[in-house]
Amino acid sequence: MPVSHAVVSTTSGSRYINRLCKHWQHKLSVAHDEHQGRVTFDGGVCHMRAEAGALHLQLTAEDVATRERLEEVVAVHLERMANRDALDIVWQPAVT
Repeated sequence: MPVSHAVVSTTSGSRYINRLCKHWQHKLSVAHDEHQGRVTFDGGVCHMRAEAGALHLQLTAEDVATRERLEEVVAVHLERMANRDALDIVWQPAVT
């Protein structure tokens, strides 16, 4: 299964996890607390973890095309939730 990750520099990681999970919980399987979240999409899973100064994202998908599509979905929604905060979201394929 293809995996990718991104580390986003932000002090609002917990807030973004909360907003994203609440947004998606109406359509998708979601689990979250103050510092981490998991969203299960059709064909993949996104794990999110907030630390001081960073939001860690990890995507696991059934194939590369799905992973790339989900990277875009997560990035677009995260940028939307960030409103005025400029986020640099750069996905890197995991090295196996």
